[in-house]
Amino acid sequence: MASTRTLSDPTLDLQSNSKLNQHQNASLDYETGGSDWSRSSSFHTRPNSPATPSRSRAAAASFWDLKVKKRRAAKAWYSRKRVKGAVALIGLVALFFFVNWIMLLRLQDQRPDPDSKTRVSENSVLVQENLRKYAKGKRPQKGIYGRLLALAAHALAEGANKREPKDLWQEPFVPASAWRPCADQRNWEPSEGNNGYILVTANGGINQQRVAVCNAVMVARLLNSTLVIPRFLYSSVWRDASQFSDIYQEEHFINYLTPDIRIVKELPKDLRSLDLEAIGSVVTDEDIMKEAKPSFYLKMILPILFKNRVVHFLGFGNRLAFDPIPFQLQRLRCRCNFHALQFVPKIQETGALLLQRLRQHAGDTGPLDHYLIGPSAVSNKKESSSRAKKPSRYLAVHLRFEIDMVAHSLCEFGGGEEERQELEAYREIHFPALTQIKKTTKLPSPAELRSEGLCPLTPEEAILLLAALGFKRKTHIFVAGSQIYGGQSRLAALTSLYPKLVTKEKLLSSTELEPFMNFSSQLAALDFIGSTAADAFAMTDSGSQFSSLVSGFRIYYGGGKMPTIRPNKRRLASIFLKNNTIEWRVFEQRVRKAIRQTKHVQTRPKARSVYRYPRCKECMCRTD
Repeated sequence: MASTRTLSDPTLDLQSNSKLNQHQNASLDYETGGSDWSRSSSFHTRPNSPATPSRSRAAAASFWDLKVKKRRAAKAWYSRKRVKGAVALIGLVALFFFVNWIMLLRLQDQRPDPDSKTRVSENSVLVQENLRKYAKGKRPQKGIYGRLLALAAHALAEGANKREPKDLWQEPFVPASAWRPCADQRNWEPSEGNNGYILVTANGGINQQRVAVCNAVMVARLLNSTLVIPRFLYSSVWRDASQFSDIYQEEHFINYLTPDIRIVKELPKDLRSLDLEAIGSVVTDEDIMKEAKPSFYLKMILPILFKNRVVHFLGFGNRLAFDPIPFQLQRLRCRCNFHALQFVPKIQETGALLLQRLRQHAGDTGPLDHYLIGPSAVSNKKESSSRAKKPSRYLAVHLRFEIDMVAHSLCEFGGGEEERQELEAYREIHFPALTQIKKTTKLPSPAELRSEGLCPLTPEEAILLLAALGFKRKTHIFVAGSQIYGGQSRLAALTSLYPKLVTKEKLLSSTELEPFMNFSSQLAALDFIGSTAADAFAMTDSGSQFSSLVSGFRIYYGGGKMPTIRPNKRRLASIFLKNNTIEWRVFEQRVRKAIRQTKHVQTRPKARSVYRYPRCKECMCRTD
């Protein structure tokens, strides 16, 4: 089939060829930079009118010249913008480094020598290495605070040359110094003790026994009876057979309290042979409510004395209230604790050695030395006078983390199933009543106990507390109660952050400690001396009898110069719960705020212990 072919219009072909020639010529002029392009000013050719070659080239040149100028202008603007952006970025980086440089200068706080930065770096590396070794231990609970411990190590290393907060080693002096001891003042006649004899066999450790002795002194005066030198019950927990005369000076106790009550060393012969239980003269803790009022003893105990001439209190733990108590009886209680109970010379002499080494043989004695170590304080001063130097102050920390406390708390400390089984086995042996309560009663969970501040602080939490408060890495620290649950490996976090941390076992030789071995109460007496005489004391469990007695002694004899750190465990618990996310600076601020709120001069609240809060009119007098 023949194909059809469209005939071309000669006019259209001519116009098409003309436009094609114009485009080609314009392109050629753009590429070669022809002068006709720049001279043309307009392009007014009508669509259907044939354009001459010269006008077409001029119009096309004008169009492309305008377009090129716009491109060049845009390119120049973009180049200027990039330069400005680069300059701004360089300025920001320079500002960042300048600010960091200023902050580093402030942190270093006038370095004493040019090698300070090197030492800080070396300290940081050393601490980090110790923490890594610590983290390799068997017990899983050590990893709970791994992140915070690392942050603390870094902060201590960087803050080697920073000043400590001013109030670390101080308490509010003016209000604290307004109180002075006056429990030694008497305003009554001696008691004849005609109504019979009181025997007391106190249970617990040295601290519970001390409280029981002073409570017994007060009951003896209340009932006008004669007190037999107290005896101490052997405990399967403490495993100490020490009796009163092994710890306290018996003659001083009798003589000092003679103006108050009558005291004898043993029962008369005619009463020794009596079966006290058979005649109904044995009174146990189950027979007396906790913190019973004086009226109970007048109503229930005095008739037994009249009938049998003797009463034997067995246990006698916290069985006498603190309020309401007549003024002079309460003062007698304080007089017993702060004046009548003095350690035997054997404990005083070893305690003097302990203090001498804690202070690194400094010539000065502390304000409490005379009351704690008696004549040994004078010999300490004479021995050190020839080599006297600036006293080395130290911080004492009581870690109430022995297995009995850990088990009785019913808390968990990160040790998993192994820890739970171990503590449960201990409770079954030593706290069977608690084990039975657990089986029959729904008790708060470990998490609930912790949130309420009812769990003892772990060694890791205690050392983080000290680091957050601002105690420097070189601080001398004495740890009381070193037989902590988990053994020496549990102390690794403490020694990694504070290498100048010691215990009595490190400061005293095995020969010096040998007379006290297997006598936990006598060893605890050495801890009491070391803690009470410290320049600052930090308790980790406000409910501890040891900490209460130590802090009370420091208040009574300290003259407003013996600060005590009392943590609020409920507030701290909420802070420690965020250990995986909280930044060190925030942690530091929150801990300091929590402790600052507890560091104030406080008079004894109603019904609270005079052993812990002696600032009351019965025990101390105001000078203002």
